[in-house]
Amino acid sequence: MDRYLVFGHPVRHSKSPFIHTLFARQTQQELEYGLAEPAVDEFAQALRTFFDQGGKGCNVTVPFKEQAFTLVDRLSPRAKRAGAVNTIKLTDDGVLLGDNTDGAGLVADLKSHGVTLADSRILLLGAGGAARGALAPLLAELPSELVIANRTHAKAQQLAAEFCDLGHVTAQTHEQLAGSFDLVINSTSASLQGELPPLAPALIHTDIAIYDMMYGASDTAFISWAKQHGARQTMDGLGMLVEQAAEAFTVWRGIRPGTKQVLRELKRNLGVI
Repeated sequence: MDRYLVFGHPVRHSKSPFIHTLFARQTQQELEYGLAEPAVDEFAQALRTFFDQGGKGCNVTVPFKEQAFTLVDRLSPRAKRAGAVNTIKLTDDGVLLGDNTDGAGLVADLKSHGVTLADSRILLLGAGGAARGALAPLLAELPSELVIANRTHAKAQQLAAEFCDLGHVTAQTHEQLAGSFDLVINSTSASLQGELPPLAPALIHTDIAIYDMMYGASDTAFISWAKQHGARQTMDGLGMLVEQAAEAFTVWRGIRPGTKQVLRELKRNLGVI
């Protein structure tokens, strides 16, 4: 039976085995999917051993995505742009192909919620790996402007300069942010600590869409804050998790699984519904 893994540290909380088991059942694919939690300095050896022992593909999560980028034989265009790899496939000719499905998963989830990206004004909070992975897919949807705001302004400026060839992308400090945004995406991990980005409440209005890449059994701190200030459409990153997994499954198996029922099952598993 074909074997797949998710590598991370820590990774025991991962919902990827649950998701991919449902995808396999739905598409009648025979595979098994497990967890691997090597020490941070043992990832490269663990990855090699997995594929030497017949592994077909894997997902890679924190803190190994940037390291995986350097370990594969070939990179997809979107992995090159992201500077990180979250999906690896062993091709038929024995090549380890590194891909990044995070941004595609984000865009797919936004569209599933009816969010219009074309000609929209988007605010992206954060300038780390999650933001980098999201930028090219977001800019491919042709927003009128994409603004990056980050606590360290120089990082936001650097990221905007790297992606300016793909569209109208700028960097601003949190204090400079003004005007009306159609969509705010929080790519920071602040919600994991119950913290908030330093965003002015005046930026929130009733027609804005709020997206937090983090998720939990209840609203994240950022989503709760946005609701308190009038946002009517709020989304967490659970749908992105399922959509990026579906993209990875497609890379591996050549068949696209449906995500709606799997997302419902995942919410039930987490006690969200």
